[in-house]
Amino acid sequence: MATSAPITGQAPDPTRAISFPPGFLWGTATASYQIEGAAREDGRTASIWDVYSHTPGRVLNGDTGDVADDHYHRWREDLGILADLGVGAYRFSVAWPRVQPTGSGPANAKGIDFYSRLVDGLLEKGIQPVATLYHWDLPQELEDAGGWPVRETAYRFAEYAGIVADALGDRVRTWTTLNEPWCSAFLGYGSGVHAPGRTDAADSLRAAHHLNLAHGLAVRELRGRLPQEAQVSVTLNLHQVRPVGDSPQDVDAARRIDGTANRVFLGPLLDGAYPDDVLADTAHLTDWSFVKDGDTEIIRQPLDFLGVNYYSPTLVSYNKDGAEQGSDGHGASAHSPWPAGDGVVFHQAPGPKTAMGWGIDPTGLYDLLVRVGREYPDLPVVITENGAAFDDRIGADGLVDDPERIAYLRGHLSEVHRALASGVDVRGYFLWSLLDNFEWGYGYSKRFGAVYVDYETQRRVPKASARWYAQVAKTGTLPEAGDSPS
Repeated sequence: MATSAPITGQAPDPTRAISFPPGFLWGTATASYQIEGAAREDGRTASIWDVYSHTPGRVLNGDTGDVADDHYHRWREDLGILADLGVGAYRFSVAWPRVQPTGSGPANAKGIDFYSRLVDGLLEKGIQPVATLYHWDLPQELEDAGGWPVRETAYRFAEYAGIVADALGDRVRTWTTLNEPWCSAFLGYGSGVHAPGRTDAADSLRAAHHLNLAHGLAVRELRGRLPQEAQVSVTLNLHQVRPVGDSPQDVDAARRIDGTANRVFLGPLLDGAYPDDVLADTAHLTDWSFVKDGDTEIIRQPLDFLGVNYYSPTLVSYNKDGAEQGSDGHGASAHSPWPAGDGVVFHQAPGPKTAMGWGIDPTGLYDLLVRVGREYPDLPVVITENGAAFDDRIGADGLVDDPERIAYLRGHLSEVHRALASGVDVRGYFLWSLLDNFEWGYGYSKRFGAVYVDYETQRRVPKASARWYAQVAKTGTLPEAGDSPS
């Protein structure tokens, strides 16, 4: 990532034009299962999301990623859209079962070829490829063998990371090991609202550890195979956890949720140990004997930057009788994704909400960045996902007007700028997402894209927010509030 120049000064007026420093990296992001389609082509085998989405009742309307945005066949068109946006980087993920169909053994040449063509196409257009190795599509064969709660999966991931590094490392200079391991562990194995749909709190903690271990092992593989100038990172969906009140019970509820939302990853990844309070809060579920001698040394690998994903703050309080579990914004389930969440009630942020029902509060991003900058001052940060779903429609004029998304992006980017002014080393921002796509358990009912996709025809229609973001990416400046995108 390019190094951004320091900014000093007071918080900017959010109604005025705001300029970012030279070198600040502007990008957009996608994920393989959400856009690629071609689920059974060219040697690709089933991932846990293929099996999960084809299981009745798991995904809204029975939607699957079989076709998605058909990006596998339309990638050239999508690269043209990226070029029109004027972004400097594109963050994509590699589908593990497309590259290594069984999760072990040799690479699938046709799968490698697809990503090689994609990378070459990006470079031809002057766009930096940013590769994410894991965005949740675990090969089903590995899940059948136990999945992330099983230690062996971490070693298989390291082997896969080496395959991709050997294939693309001569051209890809920026790498992310895992995207949002919290979701993989706690939504996939705790609440069951994500693939593979299991509901065992102890297994979710085992999965969290083995994802951490997989990251450390993969970083060692990448460092051994990539050029010295390559940059390696991990992306966490860090939660900005806020107690609703100032009572000791509410404050402790926030501490417990912060533990299994954030510090269960930050601790081993960056500090070299699991926090004592996290171990104590979850001792009723496991003795953590799956953490072997030397594991935390493997997990704590030097990183070039930390990827941070943010959408909305997490507001909590304590319910004295422990009988009520409020919505945590991660889908309906009879099982909690929070192994230390007994008696915790979740609240929505006041004010406007996105189509996901998530409260819109850009200050949460500022607070989160300041915390990371305070606790890890020597580690640069990149916003690897930020965006919003709204009920977008094509108008009579054939255009998609989405002023709510423009307001969302402007508000959050203003807070990124404020974090820079406060001394946080933020190097770049990736808009989620390039395209409307398969939104996991919500199927195709939620639209996050800067580009509208008609799923029947696969026609792409850039939204007003795409034109607005293109202006930002090309100028490095947020236009004054109310300015129409050109």
